Amino acid sequence: MNVTTPRIAIIGAGPGGLTCARILQRHGIPVTVYDLDASPAARSQGGTLDMHPGTGQYALRAADLLDEFLTLARPEGQQMRMVDADGRIVFDGIPPEADTTEGNPEIDRGQLRDLLLDSLEPGTVQWAHKLTSAEPVGNGIHRLHFADGTATDADLVIGADGAWSRVRCLLTDATPLYTGITFVETGFNDVDTRHPRLAATPLPAP
Repeated sequence: MNVTTPRIAIIGAGPGGLTCARILQRHGIPVTVYDLDASPAARSQGGTLDMHPGTGQYALRAADLLDEFLTLARPEGQQMRMVDADGRIVFDGIPPEADTTEGNPEIDRGQLRDLLLDSLEPGTVQWAHKLTSAEPVGNGIHRLHFADGTATDADLVIGADGAWSRVRCLLTDATPLYTGITFVETGFNDVDTRHPRLAATPLPAP
């Protein structure tokens, strides 16, 4: 590894990869993030994330972004209730950590990504760089090959590219496995105004 100026590559510009990049830059360590999306606006970032004090909030504090996060985040109920097709409640519970004073505030994924991107030095993220393979070339160096035919070398590769990571195979032959369980979440915005009948519908007692 080049101990003077290590070439650090993070694969994936999701919350994990961008937070890692922010923390490294705060300590004066150069880093480049590679992401397959063509741009930050290439696709929706999905729903919301709840950030727990000991994990997500801890990382944002290390990134010196906790205050900014808290201005964007919102508290939401932690209770989970499942009902069957007839409206009968089959599960009703509140996680133990939901009773803490700190709570687990939620933030839209798009807002969180924008917050992290804005905190990075210009040019940190290289868009339209889909990693196809990472090849060891000796002395701890890996050559990163991208779908557009380009390649670059890195002294340290950090995989933050999700379930189908191209970096994980450097460490293990484990692959994602479908467990047979599917979780579907839906929500209604401004329900009192846009869906008043739904808002007025009482849930059956347990």
